[in-house]
Amino acid sequence: MIALITGGVKSGKSARALELARRSFEGPRYFLATAEPVDAEMRRRIARHQEERGDAFITIEEKLDIDKAIADVGPVVVDCIPLWVNNLLHYQREEDFTAILDAFIWNMNRDCIVVTNETGLGNIPFDETTRHYNILLAEANRKIAAAADRVELMVSGIPLKVK
Repeated sequence: MIALITGGVKSGKSARALELARRSFEGPRYFLATAEPVDAEMRRRIARHQEERGDAFITIEEKLDIDKAIADVGPVVVDCIPLWVNNLLHYQREEDFTAILDAFIWNMNRDCIVVTNETGLGNIPFDETTRHYNILLAEANRKIAAAADRVELMVSGIPLKVK
């Protein structure tokens, strides 16, 4: 099963991805984390997510080359695409966006759950940088959703079947 879990911030996406993985994946499970502990709040979020996973997952930390990180692993949860896009922009690797994204989709095995944010339901941002970020994230979301067998939208902790 290739699944894309999308929704707003704090809508329950990560918890849903872990629930699906625990229920659906056998054998060693992997978790690809794209977050960097850049400040105290992010360190707390990362620690909370690590605690939620416990020892049920083998964690791989990769902020940029997510295509290579999943190339040779078994069942995997990828959390999350928005931070990966952010990292590409921050580390000035935007020129690699399409190549990494296409290779990532190619490397997704039959047991892959991807977490993303749905940014297209809000207003149009005032600044060009945020608008550009949203365009890249929307492209990633569309391509991953097209490759997925299952797409769910999380609304207030409730999964809604999209595909």
